[in-house]
Amino acid sequence: MLGVVTVNTGTPDAPQAREVSRFLSRFLADPRVVELPRALWLPLLRGVILPLRSPRSARNYRRVWMDGGSPLAVHSQRLRQALELELEVRLPGAVVVESAFLYSEPFLPATLSKLRAAGARRIVVLPLFPQASGTTTGPVYDQASAALREWRALPSLHLIGDYHADDAYIDALANSVREHWQQHGRTAHLLMSFHGIPQRCVDRGDPYGEQCRATAVRLAAALGLGAAEWTLSFQSRFGKARWLAPATDRMMAEFPGKGVRSVTVICPGFAVDCLETLEEIAIGGRETYLHAGGEQFQYVPALNDRGDHARALARLVLANAGG
Repeated sequence: MLGVVTVNTGTPDAPQAREVSRFLSRFLADPRVVELPRALWLPLLRGVILPLRSPRSARNYRRVWMDGGSPLAVHSQRLRQALELELEVRLPGAVVVESAFLYSEPFLPATLSKLRAAGARRIVVLPLFPQASGTTTGPVYDQASAALREWRALPSLHLIGDYHADDAYIDALANSVREHWQQHGRTAHLLMSFHGIPQRCVDRGDPYGEQCRATAVRLAAALGLGAAEWTLSFQSRFGKARWLAPATDRMMAEFPGKGVRSVTVICPGFAVDCLETLEEIAIGGRETYLHAGGEQFQYVPALNDRGDHARALARLVLANAGG
């Protein structure tokens, strides 16, 4: 039996300050995420940041919350189902697919145990972070290896490190943009917004920035865009440290003054829609751009459970399943 687990960051259980605080306390306490001395960071996190940030984040979550839960939870489950269907066609009766999170239920260690109980002797762990970073893919390695330290009968295990330049992934992104433009009309410019990380992470060897740029270049080429027709940017800055640039919010505010009167935004680093794509970009980015004088703003949804996305991930899994 082949076991597959997709992994994402996680989400609050409800759009309430208490639940958001519980989630953020796990997320931001991970030394992979915030690389500061624990004795300095944890009191600041618990005494200042969580009380201030949790109510604001809860309000943002309420703007995008779905009937079935947070967008990330809903779309992750739908993607899991789509991936399982794709793999079942190729491995009928011989595959089980689960979805896990790093900082909320279902947690990765418990999900790995669930796969073991289902009879999986080969396990593929697929972080839904196309561009690898120590801040995202790193915790997946940490939690998976810690969980398996408790096992006596070890499975054949493969963790997919990244898929930033995978042909099928790039094709799915390009298809999503083309289809969006066919339905809504093509804009003058395409902005590719990736989640940011502190510049010091890259300075220490994190491949994330380079992989984001490689994805952007390949996507632009697949769409036949010239150099002046697209831009790469980074969103979701936190704190006062220097982060990867240029910043998405600044680009949104500056584009109209530079003559970019219509813009399409896609977030290629997010496998499924979530707070950062829907509230920060589709709502907040739109408001910033139009307020600055922009005329037409479009957001291309994340790949979510698109058929070409599920097929791309199925190919990745099978290529790494070890026979």
